[in-house]
Amino acid sequence: MKLNRLTKGVALAIAISMVAGIGLAHACSRVLWVRSGQPVLVGRTMDWFEPMQTNLWALPRGIKRDGLAGKNSLRWTSRYGSVVSVVYGFASADGMNEKGLDANILWLAETDFGTRDNKLSGLSMSLWAQYYLDNFATVAEAVAATEKGRFQLVPITVGIQKKMSSTVHLSLADSTGDSAIIEYIDGKAKIYHGRAYSVMTNSPTFDQQLELAREYKGLGGDKPLPGTSSAHDRFVRASYYVKYLPGPKNYREAVAGVLSVMLNVSAPFGVSEPGKPNISATIFRTVADLTNGIYYYQSTLSPNIVWLDLRKLKLAAGTPAEELDLIDDPTLVGDVTARFGPATPFKFMPAGEHAVEVFRTSPGA
Repeated sequence: MKLNRLTKGVALAIAISMVAGIGLAHACSRVLWVRSGQPVLVGRTMDWFEPMQTNLWALPRGIKRDGLAGKNSLRWTSRYGSVVSVVYGFASADGMNEKGLDANILWLAETDFGTRDNKLSGLSMSLWAQYYLDNFATVAEAVAATEKGRFQLVPITVGIQKKMSSTVHLSLADSTGDSAIIEYIDGKAKIYHGRAYSVMTNSPTFDQQLELAREYKGLGGDKPLPGTSSAHDRFVRASYYVKYLPGPKNYREAVAGVLSVMLNVSAPFGVSEPGKPNISATIFRTVADLTNGIYYYQSTLSPNIVWLDLRKLKLAAGTPAEELDLIDDPTLVGDVTARFGPATPFKFMPAGEHAVEVFRTSPGA
């Protein structure tokens, strides 16, 4: 990919994030919307303290993978093709496969993957979402494999302005409307499996989020909806608005409805208040249509929305991976399926490593 000079917009975004500080600036929100007669839609925000240099990649079937966790790494060959949002050029943070399985990585400070046990096959966190997209067609299949406990996640180090261990959790959804939230607490996987688990943000842990949300109007309690950008407040608002989202008149309104919920829980660029942790700005949003295989992407640094049709991408085994360059071409708009093109494959980050070299100063979010 060609390099591009720093634009004024990105300079402003970076300056704002630096002024805001980076203490506990780790956030994101995810919503699953299922309505009879409508496509199954998943919306997410990516909230982070710095640009993540995100590009979209189409990854075909038949790719041989290494879990990149050192001794006894997990190995597999991808069964399904997928499209993924790749952050920092080394990790799949969000995406969906050709069977309609969706995966989203979000931050969770309480995450503890446990001490490395070399008796278990290791998997670098950079490949966690990709592992599910490569191997499973449904949430039930993915959950069953996770419950067997045959592999262990090993964190990577992320961030340029500040280096941090990747304490994250993951959500899954499929074209039937099934859902799962997977968190690792005290070294063990805690899985919340079922259609009712439609919303995920960040801290506290998911069981506590569910309990706290019941205190609010429309969700079981009498407290008014909260308005801050904290993870808990976003969880409550997202739960409320997706529950009461009106029935759309057409497909356009369905997608717009889910996007409106994601806009409601997005965090603008801003300066932290004294004595309070910084709340990261939303840098991009996605909406995945799991029924029709359409993937929408919107960068906060661009007013445009782009989308692609997974059914029209080249995902057959033996075809090269293809990239859509959002970093050097931030003005793209509309259907960009045909804009994907061959590129030097990116490399997932091995467990425990941190590669500043992959970060490029350019417009990508």
